[in-house]
Amino acid sequence: MRGPEDVQMYFYVDESGDPNILGRKGRNLIEQGLASRAFIVGYVETRDPKKITTALAALRNGIASDEYLRGIPSISSTLQLFHANKDCAEVKERVFRLLREADFSAYAVVARKSEALFRKKFRFHTGRLYEYLVAKLFENRLHLYANIDVYFATMGNIVRERKMRRALDEAMIGFKKKWGKHTAGNIRIFVQTPSQIPMLQVVDYALWAVGRVFEREDYRYYNFIREKIALVQDIFDFDRYPNTFYTPKNPLQKMKSSQEARSLSERKA
Repeated sequence: MRGPEDVQMYFYVDESGDPNILGRKGRNLIEQGLASRAFIVGYVETRDPKKITTALAALRNGIASDEYLRGIPSISSTLQLFHANKDCAEVKERVFRLLREADFSAYAVVARKSEALFRKKFRFHTGRLYEYLVAKLFENRLHLYANIDVYFATMGNIVRERKMRRALDEAMIGFKKKWGKHTAGNIRIFVQTPSQIPMLQVVDYALWAVGRVFEREDYRYYNFIREKIALVQDIFDFDRYPNTFYTPKNPLQKMKSSQEARSLSERKA
């Protein structure tokens, strides 16, 4: 196994969907359409965030001066930050076209939500779930580069530097157990809001595209930037394991129904 590449790499981490399953009086929010079917944690990596950030700024300036877009209510929010779930269709198209040409790679871990599994494995503790997914996300990535700056998007009390350091430590422990080596480079952690760090808006868009597949079986956006999405791990799809890793050459295809996925997870829980 080769040593880490002597470069400075930048990772930007965010989530998509929500971790909620149960509401008041124990009602299942997913079954009532009040919560997402999956919770996704992912990141984008790049050696040159400045180039992408500059392109995003130019795009935002173009949108601000576009008379056709000016009257759309969501534009005021877009001019603060790009957000895939809030931006209008015209803005989404421009952002996705920019991302298709940008120099980055995206990685995601998808957790299909099962009441039985989340109760048994995480006791519905959102922080525990998030740290677990972060550890799995980075288990095979931290040894690749000598210097890594990891930027996490804020998420209430869940994302704190101490907790994210613990999750990355778990990732390194998992790597060492698997390969017998500890080769992680120098890692710095930052917790920021997406409005402060435009690259966090890039990962928001990438994860939104993946999320559309799992929530609505909508492949349009995923397929458009598929070459940028280096890996999607469907971590709780036990029926297909170990064939649960999706790449541009082995892309996400027709998904099982959410009900079938939940049934499989519950049998394995």
